[in-house]
Amino acid sequence: MKRLLTFLMCLGLCACGGSRYGSGIPETYDPLLDAALADCPRADSLRMLLRETLREEREAMAYLLAWMPGGDRDTMNLELLREDVAYACKAREIFPWTKELPDSIFLNEVLPYAVVDEVRDAWRGDFFDRFSPCVAGCRTLREAAEAVNRAIVERVGVEYNTQREKTNQSPAESMRQHMASCTGLSVLLVDALRAVGIPARFVGTAAWHDNRGNHSWTEVWFDGGWHFTEYYFPGYDRAWFLADAGQATEGDRMHAIYAVSFRPTGDWFPMVWNESSHEVHAEEVTSRYRTIYREVSDRRLAEKTHVEVRFTMYLNKAVEGTSAGRVAANVDVFCGAEQVGGGRTAAPQQDMNDGFRILLEKHKSYTFCYENARGEATSVTVEVGDEPLSVSGYME
Repeated sequence: MKRLLTFLMCLGLCACGGSRYGSGIPETYDPLLDAALADCPRADSLRMLLRETLREEREAMAYLLAWMPGGDRDTMNLELLREDVAYACKAREIFPWTKELPDSIFLNEVLPYAVVDEVRDAWRGDFFDRFSPCVAGCRTLREAAEAVNRAIVERVGVEYNTQREKTNQSPAESMRQHMASCTGLSVLLVDALRAVGIPARFVGTAAWHDNRGNHSWTEVWFDGGWHFTEYYFPGYDRAWFLADAGQATEGDRMHAIYAVSFRPTGDWFPMVWNESSHEVHAEEVTSRYRTIYREVSDRRLAEKTHVEVRFTMYLNKAVEGTSAGRVAANVDVFCGAEQVGGGRTAAPQQDMNDGFRILLEKHKSYTFCYENARGEATSVTVEVGDEPLSVSGYME
């Protein structure tokens, strides 16, 4: 009798610890899957998909089905879902950095089959093959991420170009054209990183603080936190846009900074290319960028490695120094071929103390690039010394 009771108790414990949707799925998914499949026209097919998924991959599949956008749940190619889960789990099996990830990070920042609202295409297997050789021999997440970013341009053959077909291109669309926007480049980099088990997410703002336009970039998770980078740039937490990000406005939908999440957060990403959609989940991360920028700026000034350079645009040389002669214009700053910043100059109605200011490293040459009144590419090159500097540009 005791043995029978013990057996029945074990059965009861197993029943309490498992999901109605199959072994390998924690029972906490049951209400999530119930809600997700309640009004889904192909709920039976998705239940079958879960049952047919390998036991060790089943929680990953359940995670995607529980949180995926309704449109994807209703129409997405199921073979594409199988491939995504299989390759993501394969990455966790073979890459040491992926094995060590917390489940929450793996499921939300490695596993997802999409980044924002791009076309859902089959990138995961292709990118696994393209980028696995790049990370061979890497020992840490950071080393592996830097290796992917150093290789990505050559491996996918895509460059930044405003002539691309659309903003939110999928990897296949960008690779077919060999061009993409900063949004498309960020999608490429996030997917390339995820393909080899590196947690990555899409980050951006609908507009910089001075309304120069939107920008998108990538964050990578390592050493217990998120670090920013972007396509072309294998380093971390020192990209050209830090000064802009550091002046973002918390709580301002247009001027705050958001990081995309596959799982719902209670907030959404402001996609300027699809403003009516609130389906891409996100969390606001403005405060972190403001803190990083303040710390970097304070350190550079304390160490006396940088000085402030002010750039003012005038209609022409005859009106230089006058408030009315100023012109608002977008300016990009380069040190050699590397962009180190950008900003917008002050308009005539702004206070004379307003304007574009940037901290630049001493004893280097910098080029301020802009378009003149005729739409021609124009530049001013200056040598930065030990003292703060004021620089002028002219539209005519």
